[in-house]
Amino acid sequence: MTISLKQMRYALAVAKAGHFGRAADACAVSQPALSQQILALEQICGAALFDRHKNGVRTTPFGREFLALAQEAIKSAEAVDAFAQAQQGLPRRAVRFGLIPTVAPYLLPEIFPALTRGLPELRFTVSESRTEALLAGLEDGGLDIALIATEPPHHGPRLCVAPLFDDPFVLATPRSEATTGPVSLGELAPERILLLDEGHCFRDQTIAACQLDGERSARTFAATSLSTIVEFVANGQGVTLLPRIALRKEASDPRIAVHMLDENAPGRRLRLVWREATPFASTFNQIADVIRGTRPAALTETVIGEHRQ
Repeated sequence: MTISLKQMRYALAVAKAGHFGRAADACAVSQPALSQQILALEQICGAALFDRHKNGVRTTPFGREFLALAQEAIKSAEAVDAFAQAQQGLPRRAVRFGLIPTVAPYLLPEIFPALTRGLPELRFTVSESRTEALLAGLEDGGLDIALIATEPPHHGPRLCVAPLFDDPFVLATPRSEATTGPVSLGELAPERILLLDEGHCFRDQTIAACQLDGERSARTFAATSLSTIVEFVANGQGVTLLPRIALRKEASDPRIAVHMLDENAPGRRLRLVWREATPFASTFNQIADVIRGTRPAALTETVIGEHRQ
């Protein structure tokens, strides 16, 4: 029997999830169907790929070597498929588009309709994850393009970077506090600054902007989303930085006041990135052009003291 690409993809999904059930969900198949394919694959190999445990699975030494080769085989197969598709100028499958959590809920409602109108011949599947996971998706072929807010690292695959637009930061405080702007970040009490939890690039950007050292940043509250942080601010439990694109959604609560920062105001630059070795670079550049042309309304609103216009 011959090992199939489907079996290799299933095996990689099991290794990533560490669990047959979660891997089946990720592959959109039933757990018995996935388990049957893994057993058939192990029979072909004549060795176990995974050690089964009560709470999940662990890759065997043989499995680790096999999966490394399987990953390369899948990359090669996708490259052949992409090359064939490129002869028609456009990908035949959906473009797999990943965005970071501090961008996706604020930008997607504006850019997705624009992409549908501007590039009607394309289909998209959209996912949300942190920067590290998005870059890993580009590297292993799970994603085609990713929208991030940091300069991609130099290690890993060579990436094309298309700058989109700058997203300045503002300060959100409880409305009950008598804060006047523009505000200097150096005047904020470090212990009152609320942060996202570790792994979010916006957390790192806030720590750098507010010059929080490791000890102080470790002591501060950490949340899983900007919405959670804003709720704490609304209840008078601290202050936080927000990206401008989040204002329409996160600063609509009347208990929140939004303030401009002083001339040293920090911000971030949003970027669309993809692997340099792709036959669809022209298509991805078109996607970047559409996003640039869809400038979020929150970036053009004026923040004055407690009011936005």
